[in-house]
Amino acid sequence: MVFSYYPGCTLKTKAKDLDRYARASAEALGITLNELENWQCCGGAFTMARDEIATKLSSVRALEASRETGLVTLCSACHNVIKQTNHAMANDEEFAMKVNNYMKLDTPYHGETKVIHYLEMLRDVVGFDKLAAAVKNPLKGKKIAAYYGCLLLRPGKVLGMDNPENPQIIEDFIRAIGGTPVIYPYRNECCGGYMATEDKALASKKSTLVMDSAAENGADMMITACPLCLYNLTKNASGALPVYYFTELLAEALGVKE
Repeated sequence: MVFSYYPGCTLKTKAKDLDRYARASAEALGITLNELENWQCCGGAFTMARDEIATKLSSVRALEASRETGLVTLCSACHNVIKQTNHAMANDEEFAMKVNNYMKLDTPYHGETKVIHYLEMLRDVVGFDKLAAAVKNPLKGKKIAAYYGCLLLRPGKVLGMDNPENPQIIEDFIRAIGGTPVIYPYRNECCGGYMATEDKALASKKSTLVMDSAAENGADMMITACPLCLYNLTKNASGALPVYYFTELLAEALGVKE
């Protein structure tokens, strides 16, 4: 099966591991991710002003180019921006009109592309049962804390990936690769990553709260899909747990990790 793939800026620079292991694992599972040509930065945040279209045009270009194949995203921030932009194009007539008038597309775009996160691809396309069957190196004995953060699941009615208050998708993924998921209170709370430059002390406080909560509930390690969360938890939290991209453990379990 083939999907269009939007890596985003960070996966080409600071988060190359998130991207590299995702591609290798997808191929091992029979999925081809075709990187979009000439993609541009999504902007990193979805602006709420309804009359602001400039920052969303790069997302619309990626969406319009993926009508036939569907679009897979991986970075939590990119997924959030692109999915919310797609929802706006499908449901906000005034916004869609302004965007289409500006872009002058041969066929106007109105949110036809199906956007899924890589985790949704594993759950809904591959299937966690088939993933488990493909595992060569199960992570037995590993107690793994899933860290969702604030962008992967919210707004819940738009992103539609999982219950934002009690998510299960990453825990089910951990079980599929042979690990033991650790449930802890702060797995879907903000780590403070967006505050790290302006208020490092607050970012450290929030990320340490997340890290300590996972450790107190028996975790050996944490995994995340967000480059900013991984950076903040690694650099600013005072806890001692190692933090990995979920795709690295996936590649390890499938036997394709370099």
